[in-house]
Amino acid sequence: MIRSRHTAPAPALPDDGQQRAIIDIGSNTVRMVIYGGPQRAPAVLFNEKVTARLGRGVAESGKLSGKGMATALAALARFARLLELRGVTDVDTVATAAARDARNGPEFIAQVAALGLSPRLLSGEQEAEASAQGVLSAFPGAAGVVADLGGGSLELIDIAHGQSTHGVSLPLGTLRLAALRADGPEKFTRRIHKMLTETDWAAHSGQVLYLVGGSLRALARFAMVQQNWPIDDPHGFDVTPEEAAKVARSLAARARDGEMPVISGVSASRLASLPDAAALLGVLVRELKPARIVFSGWGLREGLLAQRMPADVAAQNPLIAGVSAFVDAQQTGLAAASAKVAAWTGAVAGATGARDDALRLAATMLGLASLRSEPNLRAEQAVQWALRKRWIGLDKRGRGMLAMAVLANSGKMEPPAELLRLTPAADLRVAAGWGLATRLARRFSGGVTDVLEPSRLSVEGRELVLSLPENLRDLCTDVTTKDMRLLGEWLDLAPQKPVFVG
Repeated sequence: MIRSRHTAPAPALPDDGQQRAIIDIGSNTVRMVIYGGPQRAPAVLFNEKVTARLGRGVAESGKLSGKGMATALAALARFARLLELRGVTDVDTVATAAARDARNGPEFIAQVAALGLSPRLLSGEQEAEASAQGVLSAFPGAAGVVADLGGGSLELIDIAHGQSTHGVSLPLGTLRLAALRADGPEKFTRRIHKMLTETDWAAHSGQVLYLVGGSLRALARFAMVQQNWPIDDPHGFDVTPEEAAKVARSLAARARDGEMPVISGVSASRLASLPDAAALLGVLVRELKPARIVFSGWGLREGLLAQRMPADVAAQNPLIAGVSAFVDAQQTGLAAASAKVAAWTGAVAGATGARDDALRLAATMLGLASLRSEPNLRAEQAVQWALRKRWIGLDKRGRGMLAMAVLANSGKMEPPAELLRLTPAADLRVAAGWGLATRLARRFSGGVTDVLEPSRLSVEGRELVLSLPENLRDLCTDVTTKDMRLLGEWLDLAPQKPVFVG
């Protein structure tokens, strides 16, 4: 049984832009990720893993195998040297189920420490809490159950109101599943049911089930390929329980027929674990009865970072934090300039609420950042940013709206079919209005956003009005009139000619 204690494992992260590394010694892989960028939306600068299968020896003999330890220690020695060469000093090294459960785990941890690293052996409780915090950080307001599938264990933990409350750690890692399934699906289902009922943890039906772990993300990629999904990042991908069961059946049939697919971005070892992961998910869906299933690209490692965030950083909007850092890397000060444009166009955006206000600001930033590209590449590149780059705090509806807004900013008003699969047509129309408003603002101002401060775009009755001082008259040309007309017609408003004041 896991009960949350909410204790920080390390001092809070300073807001200094410093690179930070997480080394995760798991049951299947040993991985190092170096993060940079804003704390609220850290960017991956380096990501390397080695498949050591430490947990396989534990499952068979209760000890880490000599071969597995040698592979892991060689990888860790490389990681330690790379960190030294890169000058990264903020390093959190953690070990999970395999080292925790093995009789020779302490010996292995001592050898890791001899490499100059400072490993922490996480308890099942701490591992579950970190994974839950990663999901909470990735999906603000998330509530339901987090299922983190690793090589050695499966952690299930409840989340609500920004906190994890209680859960359980079960010996159901991917390295154990094949043996558990060897006697057939009925016995496999009964074993998992027994494990769950023998704990004092139980999930309420009808909740959201958040899935964490490399094998489950690979499962999401399989489902996305099956559906010809227009997005290839599994983070935020969601399915119904019925769709999850269909995917599990499809994988079982392919594995039985020896026809496992090749999936871009999914390693052969991950592909081999898919039937087992799908079988487990099928049982979890029957046992937990979730209303919806969401795949998370953030888990243990991002949760470890999130646990160190100061409260004011954790309260930031992760989408705005991530997009702001991205566009400022394109052009210093672009995020601030975009905020001025978004404020100027706000009067015609409609009362859409805080969530869509953040989307509109993000769309404005990406639209203006695209101007740094070649003219013939701008729309295409901005759409790729919207649809394919990993943004935290963004769902499929939001991705579609970002893409539609940047298209309209380039003068393209017809929504592509792929966006209609992600986002309702009415929302795409709203987003196109955002893009047309951004187009008007940037072309009227010529990119000099200070020009926007003494002018005003407003809706008066059923008319779209641009008011500006007399000394800016020369900025208003046929281009401005055309952009006003396009925006007014799109919003079902009658555009007036510019009104000059003073």
